[in-house]
Amino acid sequence: MNTDHFGVKIAVYPGSFDPVTNGHLDIIHRASKVFDKLVVAVLNNSSKNPLFSVEERVELLRRVTSDLPNVEIDSFRDLLVNYMKQKNAHLIVRGLRAVTDFEYELQLASMNRKLDDNIETFFMTSTPQYSYLSSSIVKEIARFHGPVGDLVPEEIERALRAKYTKN
Repeated sequence: MNTDHFGVKIAVYPGSFDPVTNGHLDIIHRASKVFDKLVVAVLNNSSKNPLFSVEERVELLRRVTSDLPNVEIDSFRDLLVNYMKQKNAHLIVRGLRAVTDFEYELQLASMNRKLDDNIETFFMTSTPQYSYLSSSIVKEIARFHGPVGDLVPEEIERALRAKYTKN
């Protein structure tokens, strides 16, 4: 297994996390037990129109992962492989909910490996209770003031309510 120069296994879990869901948190908690350090990296994707700003997503993630000492929350706007070099990391964590996720994730993993052959991608399957869950679904339910308490942490539910009360 690739490790950095100090023998510490550093993994990066990239994503938009708009908003972070219980499914994301499940992967974060499980990955934090596997790797010495897990960097949860919020992608600043200018082609998307997110509900929460990058700064808000980073702050919300910090709040809901504060009990995990080996988890760092950060953001990036570059190619993931360039960000990985900055973090001296060689391991990418990706969650898989269903077979349909696998094709897309395999493409990303293959491209990342082509760009840097020191990069490995670790796929973690979703816990079955979260296999249907996505940030898009959560936002759609919250937008129409539906219940999302079982889908996101309480902190995120409050933030969603505040966003959709303003709109």
